[in-house]
Amino acid sequence: MDELIQKIQSIGFNQYESKAYVTLVKIGTSTAYQVSKESGIPRARVYDVLKSLSAQGVVIQEEINDSVYYSPLPVDVFLSSIQSEWETKFSSIHESLKMLEAIQPVPDNRVASIQGQESILAFCETLLKKAKRKVIVSLWSEMYEMLEPLLKEAAHRCKMKGIVFQVINPITGLDLHRQTSFVEQIGHKKWFILSVDGSEMLYGPSVEQRDNAFYTDDPVHIYLLENYVWHDILVNRLVKEKELEKWISAERNEFFN
Repeated sequence: MDELIQKIQSIGFNQYESKAYVTLVKIGTSTAYQVSKESGIPRARVYDVLKSLSAQGVVIQEEINDSVYYSPLPVDVFLSSIQSEWETKFSSIHESLKMLEAIQPVPDNRVASIQGQESILAFCETLLKKAKRKVIVSLWSEMYEMLEPLLKEAAHRCKMKGIVFQVINPITGLDLHRQTSFVEQIGHKKWFILSVDGSEMLYGPSVEQRDNAFYTDDPVHIYLLENYVWHDILVNRLVKEKELEKWISAERNEFFN
């Protein structure tokens, strides 16, 4: 119950208003005294709270036999009105912000840090929905699974290219990296790269391991990392064709050790 009240507070109602509405939904048409008793709202405050909810149309007030009773707005109607109000506000805010954005000077190419798993995944979603021509990725299985529905959606309207690790049946256009000792022993060093239309990119550690990433629209960053993905694909295809795994492993060890 407490969690539900907190969620209702998050959409614009204060604590007592949230408690009063939830209580009325639970017990039905009631007097202010009954609402106070059931919800814990002080009797000195409950009348003002119910009056406020009545003014907002969330509670219906009526007199029956010289007593005042309060009923909750039906839940579906309540939620529909909240959704409609939120969508109206969202549309207005979106329009106003886009107008402000349009008059701002175009910033220099940059690299910005993005913190938090939810923010990173939301940023990935935004980029994938913006994609018009091509998407290039390098993804390990956990993050691939998180983004798979969005990747499939983007693949319907633009080219999908890249390489994935430890993924079963990747979508068309993505190469599956061969299973090697390097892949098996990677541990907590997994990464992701998501590039859209050659103009924007998000990259960093896979979000299940660390919740920080980097956004860039810098053409040099994008060029280097897209080429890194391509070289990974190229080597993967050549090795499968020419069976060069032992030679590559030895060369890698020589380079990094």
